[in-house]
Amino acid sequence: MKSAFRGEQARGVLLKWYEHFRSRLKVPTESRTVRTRFGDTHVLVGGPEAGPNLVVLHGALASSAHVLHELAPLLERFRVHAVDIVGQSVKSADARPSVSNNEYGAWLTDVLDGLSLQRTHVVGVSWGGFVAIRLAASAPERIDRLALLVPAGVVNGSPWAGFTRLALPMMLYRLFPSERRLEAFTRNLLTTRDDDWRPYLGDAFRAYNMDMRVPALAKPEELSRLKAPTLVLGADLDVSIPGQKLLDRAPQLFPTLADRELLKDCLHCPPTTDAFRRWLSERISGFLLAS
Repeated sequence: MKSAFRGEQARGVLLKWYEHFRSRLKVPTESRTVRTRFGDTHVLVGGPEAGPNLVVLHGALASSAHVLHELAPLLERFRVHAVDIVGQSVKSADARPSVSNNEYGAWLTDVLDGLSLQRTHVVGVSWGGFVAIRLAASAPERIDRLALLVPAGVVNGSPWAGFTRLALPMMLYRLFPSERRLEAFTRNLLTTRDDDWRPYLGDAFRAYNMDMRVPALAKPEELSRLKAPTLVLGADLDVSIPGQKLLDRAPQLFPTLADRELLKDCLHCPPTTDAFRRWLSERISGFLLAS
């Protein structure tokens, strides 16, 4: 199997970024490692010990520290377990489960077992949303409530738009790195610019061996056993996972869809502002804590 990383130096760059994002968290967190059939998996844990358990799954080429930074207000109410997805984070095993079956669901079941979480709330972002859906297909009884933000594995965007606005600029940047080419790529991905995400993505897209596999789209029959109330949030300007198309398919896919919302003026990566982080965390918290 080809490594997810382009050598040890590349891993070192990603580890430094992980520590940088973790250092920005304003509440204490602890690292845990659990064993799974796909190798050791790192989990960043924080929040009140008596709070409701919540598993959070980050997007592609990110980490537990990245997603906790963007959803930090959740740490005020929940015992959050931010899981580093194998094959998509420098903190977990260098393994790449299949994206065409339930291997990621089996992996996440192993993680829940390792954390002694029989049943938990689950939040999945982008690639993490795909992983959460695979858990919903393979072990739906492990999910209390499910919140999905721009989840992969539900709908696909236009292949032409994806190529011209994302894939081609990314390839050009990897081959001939420059600020201009980084801007050409990230302007179709990031809703807002900040001092962390844009340079991080510049390093990440040169440090990872890109996983170009497209996650299989979930089928209604796969999720027929899901009893967990589900929230789906889409982004109206998302190139890879068009928001309205996502929301239109959600009722066909999730038998207990409780709520859905289209985020206005948002690309695939929502705003990285304190105001939006607070709003998004409150939106998710309100759903998860509903009776």
